[in-house]
Amino acid sequence: MADQPEQIVVIPGDGIGKEVVPAAREVLEAVEPDFEFEEAEAGDAVKEETGEALPDSTRELAASADATLFGAAGDTAADVIIPLRRAVESFANVRPARAYPGVDALHPETDLVFVRENTEGVYAGHESEIAPGVTTLTRVVTEDASEEIARYGFQYAEERGLDVTIAHKANVMRTTDGLFLATAEEVADEFDVRYDDALMDALAMHLVQRPEEYDVVVCPNLAGDVLSDLAAGLVGGLGLLPSANVGDERALFEPVHGTAPDIAGEGVANPSATMLSAAMLLEYLGHDEAGERVRSAVEATLESGPHTPDLGGDATTRDVTDAVLSKL
Repeated sequence: MADQPEQIVVIPGDGIGKEVVPAAREVLEAVEPDFEFEEAEAGDAVKEETGEALPDSTRELAASADATLFGAAGDTAADVIIPLRRAVESFANVRPARAYPGVDALHPETDLVFVRENTEGVYAGHESEIAPGVTTLTRVVTEDASEEIARYGFQYAEERGLDVTIAHKANVMRTTDGLFLATAEEVADEFDVRYDDALMDALAMHLVQRPEEYDVVVCPNLAGDVLSDLAAGLVGGLGLLPSANVGDERALFEPVHGTAPDIAGEGVANPSATMLSAAMLLEYLGHDEAGERVRSAVEATLESGPHTPDLGGDATTRDVTDAVLSKL
């Protein structure tokens, strides 16, 4: 019996998601024609129609597919992306931040990866109003989740010959980040990887000053979100950052940028981050050669053009897509 084709769910979402996700799908179809695609809805528009930002059918598709490619959601982002990450049971959010030739970058030498805990911290959703005008947020850090993300980060680094920095704020959050740091250091002993640790606020300054000194940064949820967005500013903007939400059996891939309502519908959105997310999707599924082909084609296009307006050019999404496809 022939192997079943791998199922890829595509969820354009809102805003420029409707432009960049179809572009990335074209690229996937060009390198892996045997993929079986299923399109689903999520975000502001579907909530207006149905009352639900993330329909059960979409969640179920993501929970059963081999991989999911997601664009962006608007005001309903928290109601979409966090449940989607849970649907694929992802524990690691992987965000590479790399400067590319041909792109004006604050620090052209930047090439690092954030491995961010994806299940707890302040994003666990434990908020309450205990009295009028008085609210609380409970930060959850567990040994199991800390161990899982640390092991993923150190294994990622060991396979690529990279160093690790453990980001934390254990000097203030002694119990929660103290547990995160201690657990990560225990895991470090299992790997032949050089590592250090850094206070997350000091690390933010050092990343701006000398990002070339860092390879893999293993960090709690909120710190990873903030630091990876900071790194986007070093390499040319959020339009260049892909990401993966990795679980044990499936994963969700998305560009780091949002819906960009100021340019949505104009056909000038930069599809690079979504295409690079597609390259990560391919590699996650074991199609390493295809993933490298996509990444190389996107990088060559970034180097030689055409460029969309966010990178100083006047090209359209279609122009960039055609250029990448021609290089494949």
